[in-house]
Amino acid sequence: MSVAYRIREVDGRDDEVADVLTELHRLTFFSGASVPSFDCGHWWLAYREVTPVAFAGVVPSTRVRNAGYFCRVGVLQRHWGHRLQLRLMRTMEARVRRNGWSCVVSDTTGNVVSANNFIRAGYRMYRPPCPWAFPDTLYWRKDVAPGPSSHSTHSKRR
Repeated sequence: MSVAYRIREVDGRDDEVADVLTELHRLTFFSGASVPSFDCGHWWLAYREVTPVAFAGVVPSTRVRNAGYFCRVGVLQRHWGHRLQLRLMRTMEARVRRNGWSCVVSDTTGNVVSANNFIRAGYRMYRPPCPWAFPDTLYWRKDVAPGPSSHSTHSKRR
């Protein structure tokens, strides 16, 4: 039997949501990364029934023009193997398109599972002009086509 998960975009500015995101961050990153500000960008929670089991976030990149920076993704270990990271990445990319951003950038350091998920999702390694992390960090980029606009330039004639 397949395990059903739901992914929902959430408001990181809401105190209760920020508490859930903070707890998931603590349980997935331990002390390996600082807790980001959930006030900025777009955030998602993945649920198994009513329980949050994974999260992801994207913020406007400060390093690459017209891009989203995929800043965090974490999945509780007992929910690994259900492609949640990949599903969260696809959901985040759809938001990036709707925002009109041209690409997504991200980085991984010492995380082979995440690196393989970036490859699986169609990201390419690249060398940014000004690397922002550690010497052994891998940098990822994926160009995304803009989403449909809210208005049409096509004629309504049949």
